Amino acid sequence: MESNTEMLEVLNENGVGTGRPETRENVHKQGLWHRAILVAIINDDNKILIQKRSQNKEKFPGLWDLSVAGHVPFGYDSVSCAASEVMEKVGIMLPKRVEIRDFRFMTSFRSKLFISDKFIENQFYDFFLYNTNIPIEQLHIQKKEVEGVRYASAFVIKQMVERGLFHPRTEWINVLYNYITKF
Repeated sequence: MESNTEMLEVLNENGVGTGRPETRENVHKQGLWHRAILVAIINDDNKILIQKRSQNKEKFPGLWDLSVAGHVPFGYDSVSCAASEVMEKVGIMLPKRVEIRDFRFMTSFRSKLFISDKFIENQFYDFFLYNTNIPIEQLHIQKKEVEGVRYASAFVIKQMVERGLFHPRTEWINVLYNYITKF
């Protein structure tokens, strides 16, 4: 097996780790449960950074998605993975010490998506918010995966979700909308 093969931890149907590593490819082929993260990057105007998925993506190309999403590699926890994905996908370096008000865990949820006979995505997501005021022109977008980014209000995002313009894993929308509209 190649050393750069992405390994994920297989979870049971309740989201508990089994300690069993499996390749990302096999996890999706077999529809095994695994963990992923989502991060909504929010600025002081309560606008959320959203990304348009590249047309070259294996699943849901050209649809909008939250700021950052990614699989949690085997041996990693969700928080460190979320921080790493923020840096990798949009180029934001988190400070050495991050305050809970700036990087906060919101909820976990389960998502089952049947994409094809060879691609079943059974994931447990950990959803985080990260508050920062980075302008779009200072982001370093991972061009291979992201076609474009913009800031949008929770209201606009909710409308986009309802119109089917977002990745279909949208269990996070009400949590985000309720959080944003409180302030």
